[in-house]
Amino acid sequence: MQDEKDLAVTKEERERINDLGSQITKGTRGNIYTLTIIGQIEGHQVLPETAKTTKYEHILPLLAGIEESEEIDGLLILLNTVGGDIEAGLAIAEMIAGMSKPTVSLVLGGGHSIGIPLAVCTKKSFITPTASMTVHPVRMTGLVVGAPQTFRYFQRIQEQIADFVTANSGISKDQFEKFMMATGQMATDVGTILYGKEAVASGLIDQLGGLSDAMGALHSMIDDYKKEKSKDSE
Repeated sequence: MQDEKDLAVTKEERERINDLGSQITKGTRGNIYTLTIIGQIEGHQVLPETAKTTKYEHILPLLAGIEESEEIDGLLILLNTVGGDIEAGLAIAEMIAGMSKPTVSLVLGGGHSIGIPLAVCTKKSFITPTASMTVHPVRMTGLVVGAPQTFRYFQRIQEQIADFVTANSGISKDQFEKFMMATGQMATDVGTILYGKEAVASGLIDQLGGLSDAMGALHSMIDDYKKEKSKDSE
């Protein structure tokens, strides 16, 4: 029979999976925190209970804790998102990009819209062959003031997204903006849909691969990270 401590740990892990879709995997080569970013990125507005969401107010403090934790050596991000709130998505992406620990992302299913900065913000990114990524201009629902200032605001947001993506991936800004404004691929919108091989060929994603490839790269990065830390402590 398990003792009370073991049962408490099991309950904690179960709650972590249910609430955040995350899990800590402990191994001889290092402890990896796996975090899922799914559905729609929820921002300042609460979405309906029927929608699958990733809440940024949960993710931000979690990332800060991972960065400071001595028990966690690396972070694996599993992505299957349709996008969502721009500011919330960029906030999460900036947090991950600013981490010193090894980070790897894997796009499964889809990494659309604001999911693109989240896919490229890690130190190495992977995408499965069947996964897709939709690059499109900034869109806004609800009341919009029809004025030149509104158009310029949209332009500035798009520039921020393009700057972040190109700074954290191998795609050029010119190519990314061409994908963003392309016509002919989407029935009711402008933009481009990239599948696994296309995303890698464009430089948007680093490598085509699955879970074992992403885990292998993360373990290798953790080994290098530990060696650097041991050198600094000498």
